Amino acid sequence: MPNNQAPFWKTKTLSELTRQEWESLCDGCGLCCLQKLEDRKTGRIDFTSISCYLLDTKRCRCRSYENRMFLVRECVELTPAKVVKFRWLPKTCAYRLLAAGQELYWWHPLVSGDAETVHLSGISARDRVISEEYVHPDDIEDYIVLK
Repeated sequence: MPNNQAPFWKTKTLSELTRQEWESLCDGCGLCCLQKLEDRKTGRIDFTSISCYLLDTKRCRCRSYENRMFLVRECVELTPAKVVKFRWLPKTCAYRLLAAGQELYWWHPLVSGDAETVHLSGISARDRVISEEYVHPDDIEDYIVLK
């Protein structure tokens, strides 16, 4: 007998999600772990191809997720209230999409049933970024990929 029940992300608000449901919304793209440069005068955000040193660039997952905010000063915990404030979240981010009342993309693991579709579709940072460990701070602007 098929399950006709709507998926949790279509029936609950972000603030109603359990911790497990919240975490499952992360598609594993790794894009939120890339360095961004913000022009304080204009507010423009430039995205780079430089990842946080904790990002496993093959798996697109944090190597120390539970300790990330202690290890990386700039790392922030994403919450339902913060989702709408963080303009730097990727436009494809499930948290951002759902907060705006939009649908998840076909490649999202919750929709496709496969954690690899985010990578196979070319959405993720897998094999396309360099760790900040290998970039001199004076060279960050050389890695801007999207303005």
